[in-house]
Amino acid sequence: MIREWLLSSNHTVVFTGAGMSTESGLPDFRSANQGLWQQKDPSQVASVSALNNNVEEFIEFYRKRVIGVNEYHPHRGHQLLAEWEDRGLIQAIITQNVDGFHQQAGSKQVAELHGTLQKVHCNSCGTVYSSTEYANGTYQCIACGGLLRPSVVLFGEMLPEEAFNRAFEEAARAELFIVLGSSLTVTPANQFPLIAKENGARLVIVNQEETPLDQYADEVIHDRKIGEVLAEWAGMLK
Repeated sequence: MIREWLLSSNHTVVFTGAGMSTESGLPDFRSANQGLWQQKDPSQVASVSALNNNVEEFIEFYRKRVIGVNEYHPHRGHQLLAEWEDRGLIQAIITQNVDGFHQQAGSKQVAELHGTLQKVHCNSCGTVYSSTEYANGTYQCIACGGLLRPSVVLFGEMLPEEAFNRAFEEAARAELFIVLGSSLTVTPANQFPLIAKENGARLVIVNQEETPLDQYADEVIHDRKIGEVLAEWAGMLK
């Protein structure tokens, strides 16, 4: 069934969440037991307020995140999606993840709803740098002396307009919309599968646990690793 859907779809969109990244070994951003937060409230340490009022803690947290992301790599699932894009089987990826693994694996058509940890930019003039600046302990802009910050969406900020609009357009055009590793509980990102469905797309959800949108899906897969599911589909597509 999925083979026929992938081969017959003229516009397939993949939507990825934290479950896609955790299979690379990367700790879930929101899992308190992973130690990322060190018993801190994420809405405080990764917020606009922290950037403005608690700079040292903000920098310490995000420097650890930047270094942490660079210790991991895309898994086979990321690579398969990139290969399918090259073959014309996938037209776009919408991701909630900020690790940049899709691009590292070779995907080109990626809308990053929450930004990326692969880049930092000046909070004053907007000059963009590689995140290696943070990893190396550089936090000031060479151009203007302003504070460098990761190019991610902080608590208290809107989603980037360009990425959001592109995701909306891709979801509306989709004939097949595949969710990989998202709980589909974070708004407004969880509206994209519904937008696709309302415009006539088939909806496939692959996630460890149930999601609020399972009832709308044409196919639901639980309790399986994403990489294994994609490898199984790849076998069908040979």
